[in-house]
Amino acid sequence: MNFGSAVPTIEVTDLKDDDFLLDVREDDEWQAGHAEGALHIPISEFVARYGELTEAAPQDARVHVICRSGGRSAQVAMYLVQQGIDAVNVDGGMQVWAAVGRPVVNDEGQSGYVL
Repeated sequence: MNFGSAVPTIEVTDLKDDDFLLDVREDDEWQAGHAEGALHIPISEFVARYGELTEAAPQDARVHVICRSGGRSAQVAMYLVQQGIDAVNVDGGMQVWAAVGRPVVNDEGQSGYVL
């Protein structure tokens, strides 16, 4: 995926607790630690699993796309915008998420970390 136009972004600190979050990191990154309640679809499988997003996202809800640092999520956010979905890239990704003290959990719901 290669997109020339600017991607709409949002700062981690501007996210609300009930915002819909889509994590596009790979499985090993997700298992190490993620935002509780986020939907996980790795970028490598995203197009094939796109239907999971449309089923899981609340109707007309903005999709906040996150990865480790913001690069992969920017690609997915732009793809979603092109599909007519209200999507934004979470600037700085999970690295900033963890740095500002937002909770990171593993698959067991224990404290996790960002790979």
